Amino acid sequence: MAERAESDVFDVIVVGGGPGGEDVAGRLAEAGLRVAAVEGRLFGGECPYWGCIPSKMMVRAADLIAEARRVPGMAGDSTVSPDWSPVARRIRDEATDDWDDRAAVERFTAKGGHFVRGWGHVTGPDEITVRPGGDGVTVLRATRGIVLAIGSQPTIPPIEGLAGTPYWTNREAMEAEEVPGSLVVLGAGSIGAELAQVFARFGASVTMVESADRVLPAEEPEASELVAGAFRADGIGLRTGVRATRAVHDGERFTLHLNDGSTAEGERLLVATGRHSDLAALGVGAAGLDEAARTIATDGRMRAGGKLWALGDVTGRGAFTHVSMYQADIVVKDILGEPVHEAEYHAVPRVTFTDPEIGSVGLTEAQARRQGLEVRTATSGLGGRGWIHRAEGFFKLVAAGGVLVGATSAGPGGGEPLGMLTLAVHARVPVTRLNEMIYAFPTFHRGIMDALAELSR
Repeated sequence: MAERAESDVFDVIVVGGGPGGEDVAGRLAEAGLRVAAVEGRLFGGECPYWGCIPSKMMVRAADLIAEARRVPGMAGDSTVSPDWSPVARRIRDEATDDWDDRAAVERFTAKGGHFVRGWGHVTGPDEITVRPGGDGVTVLRATRGIVLAIGSQPTIPPIEGLAGTPYWTNREAMEAEEVPGSLVVLGAGSIGAELAQVFARFGASVTMVESADRVLPAEEPEASELVAGAFRADGIGLRTGVRATRAVHDGERFTLHLNDGSTAEGERLLVATGRHSDLAALGVGAAGLDEAARTIATDGRMRAGGKLWALGDVTGRGAFTHVSMYQADIVVKDILGEPVHEAEYHAVPRVTFTDPEIGSVGLTEAQARRQGLEVRTATSGLGGRGWIHRAEGFFKLVAAGGVLVGATSAGPGGGEPLGMLTLAVHARVPVTRLNEMIYAFPTFHRGIMDALAELSR
């Protein structure tokens, strides 16, 4: 049977309805443009349904359990009985509307936007073909431009025996109605690390497998060491410097065979080995782009071509909601012809919501040295507040040319002092000027003052 095609013309077509794509589509519609937003899953994207929001609900609950267990010796006695049901209920009812995006779609269409459910493919410089399933296709044409905001998807490594097994990605983990008795986590980046600690604190026996020689390999080694110690205290088994070569699922349990001859076993297997965007499936070749590339190259206005913009994960500037939203603002202003400050990425903040929490901005020491910078570093503890809280953590500053080019804030709420450090890196505030500031006592961020003093010696 021949495919049935319908055609429509818009000012702008936005392919991908994650936070950045949704923001662009909504704001352009509010500005009076005729806008189509195309999304094959849920409008709003990974963050509200399977990422940032539900995972942080998990983290909040797990942190409460850990904090309650710290009462003895400081405030009396405590008994903790973890219960996953309120966590699952909050995620289902408060965060995701039971994975229903009707409210988000209605919010967009109320602004005058046109929502198209289905998978968008670039089929020409100004054309998107949407395949919603079934026997029909919709052809959309844009007079002013196309915005590619397709996000990313979990990368599944080509491990023998893995395909076809009921492994988890972050999506299945967010939808879990109960905690498995045991869990193997493949990958110790931010997603794997956060979820490993959550499930361990709710009673799962957790083993992490990481091919790098440490957990959180993208962060400073000091951060990896701190988090690894916390994981061991939570009973998490760490297997670093090993690769999975084969996966077996016998109907009840997973066995992961590793290249050192050992195995890791669990009722569930969580695959957290990174994310990627599929440019070939998107069909970017029809717009003159390289389908074999990992990311889409853009200029400072997020332009990938004459009438083509890209934003979010697909640009390779960090798979973070805040980066996507930052880029979305630039795209909107550029399309509307408003003044715009071109994108800068030397001070991108990132936070791994483990306990201790790891906040980072800019370059690590190793990255700065690889760039040939003349680097100075300084590290300090959390000061008086850390002692009061009996908390572990540190600040690490990376300086070059008299300014900070990177920083790490590790400890309780490590992402919060990161605001000041991000401003310092972004604005290239001289270290001498930062040293002249008054730092409140006894706060966690006062530890930054100690690190700055060390830099100035």
